[in-house]
Amino acid sequence: MTNIIHINTPLSDAVVEELKIGDKVKISGTLYTARDAAHKRLVNLIDQGKELPFDIKNQIIYYVGPSPAPPGKPIGSCGPTTSYRMDKYAPLLLSLGLKATIGKGGRSGEVVEAMKKYKAVYFVATGGAAALLAQSVKKMEIVAYEDLGTEAIRKLEVENFPAIVANDIYGNDLYKDGIFQYAVSIQCNS
Repeated sequence: MTNIIHINTPLSDAVVEELKIGDKVKISGTLYTARDAAHKRLVNLIDQGKELPFDIKNQIIYYVGPSPAPPGKPIGSCGPTTSYRMDKYAPLLLSLGLKATIGKGGRSGEVVEAMKKYKAVYFVATGGAAALLAQSVKKMEIVAYEDLGTEAIRKLEVENFPAIVANDIYGNDLYKDGIFQYAVSIQCNS
């Protein structure tokens, strides 16, 4: 059985230096949500020299647009959004101290290089398990851009949020290296 690494936010360099592709993690603490429209607004604020609505240093942004919360729950289903749509914004946010993102799918070479340079990681969450992921969310509040509806920036308090390291600070890429390892395994076993 694979060990699960329990990590808490905010993340430090020491924590992300230990993470390797394929590591299974359970995250506890604060996650911020943001998708395309919110990222565009964040970058516009940075370009204008204005303060962001939250301090991104050492934080994690989860690419998600959750569904409305059912009665008695802090959030509805909250599955990951395809990450490449945020790739044009990610290097700038990483340069300002963002330590991790969570989504689904691979990242561009530019984002992988920025993760190496700024010591950040990319986690993937299981798509199709949105209701299960919502069980890890204990509290939710809107931080900014309420007019964006599901794309508003939210602060989530999570406990044991499950994810897998897809890109580490060493430039390793689970989507590339994992495919290679799988292909080698098939060839060796045939």
